[in-house]
Amino acid sequence: MDFHPYRWGDPAHATELPTSAKDTLALFGVKTPEHGPVEPVEITLPAVALDAEALDALAAVVGAEHVHTDHDARLGHTRGWSTPDLLRLRAGDATDAPDAVAKPGTHDEVVALLDACSTRNIAVVPYSGGTSVVGGLAPRREGFAGVVAIDLGQLDALLDLDPVSRTATLQAGMRGPRVEALLGEKGFTLGHFPQSYEGASIGGYAAARSAGQSSAGYGRFDDMVVGLVLATPRGTVTLGSAPKSAAGPDLRQLVLGSEGTLGVITSVTVRVRPAPAERVFESWRFASFEAGADALRRLVQDGPEPTVLRLSDETETGINLADPSAMFGSGPGGCLAVVGYEGSAADVAARRAGATAVLTEAGGELLGPDGGEAWRKGRYRAPYLRDPLLDAGVLIETLETVTFWSNLHALRAAVTTALTESLTAQGTAPLVLCHISHLYETGASLYFTVACAQAEDPLAQWAQAKSAANAAIRAAGAAITHHHGVGTDHRDTYAQEIGPLAVDALRAVKQALDPAGILNPGVLIDPTTGGD
Repeated sequence: MDFHPYRWGDPAHATELPTSAKDTLALFGVKTPEHGPVEPVEITLPAVALDAEALDALAAVVGAEHVHTDHDARLGHTRGWSTPDLLRLRAGDATDAPDAVAKPGTHDEVVALLDACSTRNIAVVPYSGGTSVVGGLAPRREGFAGVVAIDLGQLDALLDLDPVSRTATLQAGMRGPRVEALLGEKGFTLGHFPQSYEGASIGGYAAARSAGQSSAGYGRFDDMVVGLVLATPRGTVTLGSAPKSAAGPDLRQLVLGSEGTLGVITSVTVRVRPAPAERVFESWRFASFEAGADALRRLVQDGPEPTVLRLSDETETGINLADPSAMFGSGPGGCLAVVGYEGSAADVAARRAGATAVLTEAGGELLGPDGGEAWRKGRYRAPYLRDPLLDAGVLIETLETVTFWSNLHALRAAVTTALTESLTAQGTAPLVLCHISHLYETGASLYFTVACAQAEDPLAQWAQAKSAANAAIRAAGAAITHHHGVGTDHRDTYAQEIGPLAVDALRAVKQALDPAGILNPGVLIDPTTGGD
């Protein structure tokens, strides 16, 4: 699949807003920008900072045909997929473009590239799916001779499948659909389906501790990982000789979520499960978000637990996100839950019967399979809506957090208020939607979607709102991220969350693995400030 530098996914699946939608948006102060986005061919990139000797050193490792300094390659590896990332590119700003893109074909080539870059003080940004939404692909350039993106796309093989242990070893450059296709041929599934599934990769799943729609049944990606191989400027780290071990701290968990700052994950060994014989999705309605959350909490705490659990608040329920014309409309009230079951026919029937009894007793109304199946089938269409909405003058972005059950509703209120007040004060009153999509015995995540008219400077507009939301999350005692990662957008709040001593501990680990500090500098932790 060929990807557009600032438009989501497969160009064949791109969508447009109907005229009726644009008319509706105009009623809410949304104005189509006078000038459309700058075409990719017209975006000017900074000159390549690397000299011939440095480029030759990269070519000596991977071959000259796998080192790219052309416009399209550099532009295609510029930043990630957050709305601010896209707004910058749409405005013609590609100042964060890497100087070169290197495409290794083996783990050893990754190690050699890191050694070459460390020796020459060249910053490195690991790149696999490129779907970061927190500024995780824009490393600090200052103090370095240049920036190289190491694209892991050639590392896309299923290296091993152990049907007895039910594990698979996957290279980091494999995208989600390829993983499922290869495992499916063997009768297995990974069961990891984030909304970025079409573009995200195994390396990104691991580096950002991704979560998919089936996390209730399969767990987050970091729950699935039993082993990994890490390339660093000082050599190779191999972790995971057994499912569990009491031999010191679990260093796998140190690497998972490290966002390319400690090394480049080149492969992971993950738990897989037999491909489900049956899938059933259905929808339920609850009188309020609080009632629905209580009902879903009962399932994850006391069982039986479905494979998929999702609860939209009143606003999100009232808006059919698959129909942009309804973006600023209102619905019939109540809250919609999507409940899904996967497994053998007997297992699905048993869990479905048990969960139905719990949800009914908790006041839920079963609406049947149509809504649940519609959600499942349209799951990957939603990201395609952002491009035409941005074209039309809508600022639309998401953010997420996670907390304990007892703090859930206060947190939702605080973040909603912070976003609403910040954007309204800027003259762009927003629509703030929220849902729960990842649940645990002790707590759950909250995922917010925000839409409003674009201000004259949408980057500054969102930066102010995002800062307010981050402050509200921190004040509420919640985590700054559940599955999007830290990147640069959450770095300062993350440092507040874990405290200066923990920041120093992370810096010490980075110093041990990456003495020159070339790996994604400025991402996750700030190398320029002290921990005290």
